[in-house]
Amino acid sequence: MLRERALKVVLGLVGLFFSTAIYPAIGGLMDPAHSDTGDTMMMGLYFALGIFLLIAVRNPSAHRSLIAFAAWSSFAHAVVMSVLGFEIASERVGFLIGSAVLVAIGIALIVLAPGKQPERSATSAVA
Repeated sequence: MLRERALKVVLGLVGLFFSTAIYPAIGGLMDPAHSDTGDTMMMGLYFALGIFLLIAVRNPSAHRSLIAFAAWSSFAHAVVMSVLGFEIASERVGFLIGSAVLVAIGIALIVLAPGKQPERSATSAVA
């Protein structure tokens, strides 16, 4: 019970955090000449993921795949940002801090993710 409540809190916080990506996405769309189009696209994806994580708060066990995707995509993004942080010295601190945040999010989601529910057989569903 405590684990599920903690997962709901994490899903809500991460969902809200990712949903705020709409602001840089809109800024990038309004002024594309002075923004990185890759960042604008990434923020659009994070915004959508955030909305779906907020929906998952109501019933996390029904959204196991979404939670796993959010965790593993956070790890993948952290790896890319870390590599770029070491290649682009002027961006190193920001990329490494961002990577640490994404790794923390991924770990929290994996640790708190709901277990697989036992499948009901067709005969027990009828009875």
